[in-house]
Amino acid sequence: MKDLFSGHAADYALYRPDYPEALYQWVFRHVRQFDAAWDCGTGNGQVASVLARHFTAVEATDLSQAQINEAVALPNVHYRAVPAETTPFEENTFDLITVGQALHWFDFARFNQEVKRVAKKGAIIAVWGYELLNISSEIDAVILDFYRHTIGDYWDPERHHIENEYAEIPFPYRNTEKSVFPQTYEWTLAQLCHYLNTWSSVRKFEKANGYNPIESLYDRLHDVWGDSPSRPVTFPVFAQLGEV
Repeated sequence: MKDLFSGHAADYALYRPDYPEALYQWVFRHVRQFDAAWDCGTGNGQVASVLARHFTAVEATDLSQAQINEAVALPNVHYRAVPAETTPFEENTFDLITVGQALHWFDFARFNQEVKRVAKKGAIIAVWGYELLNISSEIDAVILDFYRHTIGDYWDPERHHIENEYAEIPFPYRNTEKSVFPQTYEWTLAQLCHYLNTWSSVRKFEKANGYNPIESLYDRLHDVWGDSPSRPVTFPVFAQLGEV
């Protein structure tokens, strides 16, 4: 698993979107027991914090200790900086395993093997991610051009799994289901640019070229933003789950 987010963990915690309640309710409807959950690739603990309201105990892991340092401490959540593919957990431990916007970084075969080792029989695994946001046709076109042409060469190859909504990632589980959950925010242009600045490709571009491309992107977006101080920004969250 790659660690691309330690260098801007605080911004990641502040500006990355969270996930809609409808997604969690969809997942929880499939869960048989609520004793123990594992949130893998937890980042700043965004998903783990939600799971903590429903499960007796939550284990939350991430490769990045810097990300974990930004997480909110909760009495029933235990954070560990360990790889997704190798954990210290006992066999047959978890009722639910979740992966939010991180599965594409994993070694798929080894991770799936680990899931089958630590999951209880009949446990649920749920994975999800989100692709490019939607605002308006004019704004979306500017962001897509930036995404493809300005920073396109700086995306890691794993990014294509997000673009095709995990269609090529092995998911060897039973009774699988898929769904999409839109998540909408009211954001200012500054908030949008703060989010775009968390992209790993932006940081790689900046390191390679000595300047941040978001600065010129802000000017381009300002020209098409319009008079509204804020706009609805929608992330389509694609999700799938299955039974281990």
